[in-house]
Amino acid sequence: MEQRPLGRTGADVSVIGLGTWQLGGDWGSVDDETALTILETALDAGVTLLDTADVYGDGRSEERIRKALATRSKRPFVATKAGRRADPFEADQYTPENLRAWIDRSRRNLGVDTLDLVQLHCPPPAVYSDQRVYDALDSFVADGAIAAYGVSVETVEEGLTALQHEGVATIQVILNVFRRKPLEELLPAAQRAGVGILARVPLASGLLTGRFSEHTEFAADDHRNFNRNGEAFDVGETFAGVPYDVGVAAARDFVDIAGNRVPSQVALRWVIDQPGVTSVIPGASKVGHVGGNVDAAALPALTDTELSDLERLYDERIRAHVHDRW
Repeated sequence: MEQRPLGRTGADVSVIGLGTWQLGGDWGSVDDETALTILETALDAGVTLLDTADVYGDGRSEERIRKALATRSKRPFVATKAGRRADPFEADQYTPENLRAWIDRSRRNLGVDTLDLVQLHCPPPAVYSDQRVYDALDSFVADGAIAAYGVSVETVEEGLTALQHEGVATIQVILNVFRRKPLEELLPAAQRAGVGILARVPLASGLLTGRFSEHTEFAADDHRNFNRNGEAFDVGETFAGVPYDVGVAAARDFVDIAGNRVPSQVALRWVIDQPGVTSVIPGASKVGHVGGNVDAAALPALTDTELSDLERLYDERIRAHVHDRW
């Protein structure tokens, strides 16, 4: 699989990574055996980037990654996140002491001395402009607890603020056919700065697979059931912030544009081909999802006509619901 430089980390990673939120929780139940098989299948298929977080299952995702990598001679690049353990979830909780405790916990969960990449996990907006936070992260790089750091953001504005700090190596942001705003300013600015872009929620929580209908039901412990209005965290993380019925209807048009190809692969290929993107990180709750996602890396680029059709679909059906919010 194609490998690209991951911003200022000094590492090269696969253009298709694996997001492991599903292996922690909030997407229904994924048992240990299935989680292990998902990870092994992805790594065997050429995935060299795993993305996780300390709050995915309260550390379960990180621990499952540690177990999966224990017998492998070649280790992939593992990006984790920190900050959502803040209690209360307020900017003043992002102290050097708390940051260090969260990072040390991830080091234990993942079984490493040095974390490859730690991303601030969509913290309160004020954190992105707090130089003390970046100073603390710089000190953790200096003492070898982390090799690099970045940010995961909800809004373009947060990403642009983070870019002002030279230690930031990567930015993770929601980017998909239904969430195009990062293309305007954030991706070009990151590309100029040599900062890597990790694109999350690339399938709009499954909408872009084309498999959902207005009557699809989700498990009680699936965020697509319990966070549709932002009850638990930012609503933009669920269906990319698109109202469900609107998204289902627009997804039908997307499937028509995809033609005889697998819709999810077309959606991933669109993300991969956006200038400035390093890697896209779809998740998987079933082993069969992994191969389909990986195959998107070999799909030909979309035609100009298809790109125009997708832009028109966004402008006519989606833009009013998401563009100015994030």
